[in-house]
Amino acid sequence: MLPPERDAAYLWDMLEAARCVRDFVAGKTFDDYNSDALMRSAVERQVEILGVAANRVSPDFQAAHLDIPWRQIIGQRNVLAHEYRDIAAKLMWAVATERVADLVDMLEPLIPELPESAE
Repeated sequence: MLPPERDAAYLWDMLEAARCVRDFVAGKTFDDYNSDALMRSAVERQVEILGVAANRVSPDFQAAHLDIPWRQIIGQRNVLAHEYRDIAAKLMWAVATERVADLVDMLEPLIPELPESAE
């Protein structure tokens, strides 16, 4: 089932943000991440984008794809946006290095290919 156009756009935003996170931490260690404010900020921003986009995906589409942890993704965004003083570096590292890779794998088959003229 292809997503409606509106959902496809938000899924694309999620996928792009997840890929950015994956690329930001590729080849890095937790110590690299923890000591680099720019990297932490970049990862956190992309995770926020993931959560905003996930929140905008229609409830019907979310319900049809329960393998995607919608509530956790949205909840993580809320923590980053509203409880930023409580961000745990180890938790964000786990999100960035483990959960995001799984999310990329879940999202890729859900997004329709762009027409050649749009690429």
